[in-house]
Amino acid sequence: MTTRLFHISDVHFGVEDRAALDAVAAAVAAERPAAVVCTGDLTQRAKHSEYAAAQAWFAGLGVPVVLEPGNHDMPYYNPWERFTDPFRRFETLRAAVAGGFESEDVVLVPLRTTVRAQRRFPWSDGVVKPAALSSTLAALEALKGDPRTVIVIAHHPLLGPAGAQRNPTIGGDAAFAALAAAGAHAVISGHVHVPFDEQRESGGQAMRTIGTGTLSTRLRHDAPASWRVIDCAPGGVIDTHLRLIAPLGSGADLTPSVT
Repeated sequence: MTTRLFHISDVHFGVEDRAALDAVAAAVAAERPAAVVCTGDLTQRAKHSEYAAAQAWFAGLGVPVVLEPGNHDMPYYNPWERFTDPFRRFETLRAAVAGGFESEDVVLVPLRTTVRAQRRFPWSDGVVKPAALSSTLAALEALKGDPRTVIVIAHHPLLGPAGAQRNPTIGGDAAFAALAAAGAHAVISGHVHVPFDEQRESGGQAMRTIGTGTLSTRLRHDAPASWRVIDCAPGGVIDTHLRLIAPLGSGADLTPSVT
């Protein structure tokens, strides 16, 4: 037996692809995954109306939901709230829809890569702050000896594209190496709207890095809307398949990813 997760990301309620969301909801109803994991950018501008739409959709899935915020999930039109309580709206949503997830096969550990502000502009790329990494490493330390597969969930990929000269996630290289050394089997993320599944190395440590596409109309690099099925068994066994949706939800096709 394995535990099946649906990994979605970058739904961007406000500019969502409704047909893509319908396809995911239909698959959830038919297959009943153990959980739906969303790695951020639930909304486009963190408006109350967008969070309300997100809450209605996630609550209607009828399975446990695991959420991590993205850079779009902090207030855009309310600078005061962004700087004083940037995740209040997100946490309200999570409290409303995210039921507890437990599995004998896999454990999910969050890593916050989203910050309210940073020294560079724009503020969309990731930053792994020491406190966020320490929190995740403490959770991994508590899992020492646990036979389950350990997956870290983050919004931003920790490493840039293979061969790229620059990593857009500040602190990502060191975080990747530290998480791998601490026993994580994989890190899953979103943000780039382009799916990938790779074995990567940083700082002498290797780990699997897995990303899924968007469920919004904000398509990039000719990659259609998509989500990923992740089947997990203990001991780091992870099998993934990417489910592609034709542009703007005109049809669905199941396509295996590189595993």
